[in-house]
Formats: sequence, structure tokens, C-alpha cells
Amino acid sequence: MTLTDQIIKNIVARVIKSQDYRIEIVNLINAEFLQFAIDFFKKVVNAKLAANDITIDWYKASFMNTALPSDDIAINSGLNKKTISNMYRSAAKQIVIEASNEHFETLYNSIRTLVENEHEIDLTLTIKLRGVSVDLNVSESLIVINTLAVKRAALRGGLWSSVGKRAEKYLMLALCELYKVENKYYNAEHFIRNRNLDVDREIDFYLKSNGNTYKCEVKLMGQGNPESADAIIARGSQVFVADTLSQQNKNQCDQLGVCWVACRDDNGFRRFRNVLDKFNIPYTDYEGDLDKDLPLILEKIFK
Repeated sequence: MTLTDQIIKNIVARVIKSQDYRIEIVNLINAEFLQFAIDFFKKVVNAKLAANDITIDWYKASFMNTALPSDDIAINSGLNKKTISNMYRSAAKQIVIEASNEHFETLYNSIRTLVENEHEIDLTLTIKLRGVSVDLNVSESLIVINTLAVKRAALRGGLWSSVGKRAEKYLMLALCELYKVENKYYNAEHFIRNRNLDVDREIDFYLKSNGNTYKCEVKLMGQGNPESADAIIARGSQVFVADTLSQQNKNQCDQLGVCWVACRDDNGFRRFRNVLDKFNIPYTDYEGDLDKDLPLILEKIFK
């Protein structure tokens, strides 16, 4: 599961051009999930063919084997590792194994009860591989379907989270390049927590001018997200750059004295000039062609 440099470039370009970037993530989720599904079906066929009996033990032996990575064990049991970590405040492998086995037993019992009560439902999942096919009964099929659903949810959560961690810094760098802001007027270094402080929250980007440093909060979020005001208050940010901001979000920023940039507004990126003006940061107004200039700018900052 990776956000390649090209995908990050595509996301930043779409945000600056007031286009929706989410299709890039959706396409990646689809590609990752479909590849997982194909690989998983192949493993199911091999495991089922190697089984010595017709009980569900073939699934546990192959897909919850303690030799597997803990991420795989959790997903195959119908959980994901983050859920286990939240439940038990630990993601140690032994805890993952115990939680996964406990959950799988509960899941299987629920499925078995459902099948017994729903007599009119019959389901057979047939998987064919290299001319050899295996049939999964209704219980086995539901377990496989549940695993696929959990995996897609895990991919979705992980990829959307990764977007914020990777794309936001490059969005700020691209804005600075568009307005030819010299690098002495900003700081995009990787955040390292100061453990001498009781509270040291991660800041996405800093602008600098006349010996002063200004915190920039960056959020690629949907309209009306209430997290926005919470984030800028918690971090004491002076600048808020977002994909989309509701009118209420904008009003909150104005009340707090925070400069905001809503990129999804028509030519929304141009409000970055207001930020530079307020903090007396030298720049050259952008009058170019985004379609021509952005690819060159993004290639430069990704070197």
C-alpha cells in the first residue's frame, strides 16, 4: 500500500487547480484491493485443496497461522491491527494473535447461527485456478467475504490517512514555488517532537519573516469538517490552508485572526497572496499557466 510520488504530484496539482483530488485515492484503493482479492482467492484455493477434512479448520490453519505477519492474521480473522491496538492499547504480535483467534471464534459462531436460522439462503462460492476449482459453502463464503470487506476498509483508512501525511507539505512547497518565495522564508523540515515539552504538537509547515515564525496548518478535508477549528486552536496556527472550507470554517478563521486559503474555491490558491502580504514575505505574483507550470514545479520539489 503505497502513495507513489506521481500520485502525490497528481493530488497537489488537482488541489491547486481547484479540482477534486479524491479520485486519485479511490483509484489507488481499487487497484490495491483488487490485487489483494486475486491473491487472496489463490491462497484460498490452495488452502482448501490441501485440507484433510471439510471443517473450517483449513481456514484457521492457513490464514491465522502464527508464522504470518500480525497484520495478515488480524485481517484474516475479520479485524484490522489498528482496531486491536485501540481495544487492547497494544499491537504486540501475541496480543494480535489472541485477539484475532477470539474474534474469529465469535464471528464463526455468529455465521453458523445465522446459517442455521436462515434456511432459505444458500450460497456457494466457486473459485477456479488453473483449471482446478473449489467450492466454499455458505459459512466459508461469508468468512471470505467478510475478510475482503475488512481489508478494503483497512486500505481505505490507511490511504486516506497517508494522503495528509505526505501531500500537505508538498502543497505548501508548490504554493511557495508558484509565488517564487525564497526558501529562507519557510521551513518544511520533518517534525521531530521536543520531549522536553509536555505538549508538542506536529506542525505541517512554517513561514518565516523578520525573525518571526508563523505556524501553518494544512488539511485536505471535506466541507464543514468541524476538526478544522479544533486543529488551528490546538496548534496555535496563524495560517490555515485547506482543500475545502465551509463558510462557517472561514468565519471561524476570521474570528481567530487566522489567514485561510480554500483551494477548492474558484482560483482559491490565489488567497495565498493574502498570507504573504500579512506577514511581509516577499513574493512575485503568479500570472502563469498552471497546466504548464505545475508539472515543472512538482518535478523540482520532488528531486
